[in-house]
Amino acid sequence: MVTKRASEDRGQTLKFWLDSRHSFSFGGYADPEQMGFRSLRVINEDWIRPDAGFGMHPHRDMEILTVVLEGTLEHKDSLGSTGLIRAGEVQRMTAGTGIVHSESNPSSSDAVHMLQIWLFPDRGGLDPSYEQRGFGADAPGLQLLASRDGREGSLSLNQDADLYRGTWESGEGTEFVLAPGRAAWVQVLSGVVVVNGTRLEQGDGAAVEGEDVSLRAEDATQVLLFDLGPFRPEAD
Repeated sequence: MVTKRASEDRGQTLKFWLDSRHSFSFGGYADPEQMGFRSLRVINEDWIRPDAGFGMHPHRDMEILTVVLEGTLEHKDSLGSTGLIRAGEVQRMTAGTGIVHSESNPSSSDAVHMLQIWLFPDRGGLDPSYEQRGFGADAPGLQLLASRDGREGSLSLNQDADLYRGTWESGEGTEFVLAPGRAAWVQVLSGVVVVNGTRLEQGDGAAVEGEDVSLRAEDATQVLLFDLGPFRPEAD
C-alpha cells in the first residue's frame, strides 16, 4: 500500500528569513493525522535567507539528521562542535539527555536549502553526540547515508532505520526489497518519480507498507528513501 503525502498539503512556517514546509506536525502546524511514520517524526524542508538562521535552542531524546541540498549551513552546539555543512554533506546529532545548538546561514548572498529530519531513538538517556560526513551528491543509484551500524561509511543512528539517497536520470530506477515487518518512506528532493504506480513530484512524500518499493524516474530525480523497522514507542 502506498499513501501519498502531497507537497501542497504540508504545513508551513513562513517568516521574513525562513520558509519551512512540514511533512508532519511541527511547531505551530498541528495535525493529529500527521504525527510521523513509524520512528520518523519530522521532515522539514527549509529555505533560510542569507545572514539568518535558528539561534541557540535545546533538543533532547531525538536523532536529528540535516541534509543540505544547496548552500552552506553553520552549526554550533553545547558540546563544542562547530563547523560548516555544505551541499552533499549530512549531519547526525544525537540530542540524548540534552543538547543546545544553533544553525545559521553564514552567506551574505546565497540562501540555504536543506532538510531536517527527526527520528525517535531506540532508547532514552543517550549521551549527546555529533557526526558529519560528505557524500557524493550526484552519485548514481542508491547511496546509504545513515544506518544503525554505520556500515558502508554511513552515519550511525540509534534507531532501526536506514536512510538512502537515490539519484537517477529519466527512465532509470530500482527495485528495493523490504524485509518482513519493515516499511519505507520516500521523500522527493527534485524531479519526478513513480513509486509503485504513484507519481511523486518535488516535495511529495509517500509511505510504502506491505510491499516492496519500485522507483522509476520520469526526469532527473533525487529522493530520500527511509527503510524503517517496527516502531516500539515504549523505547522512546
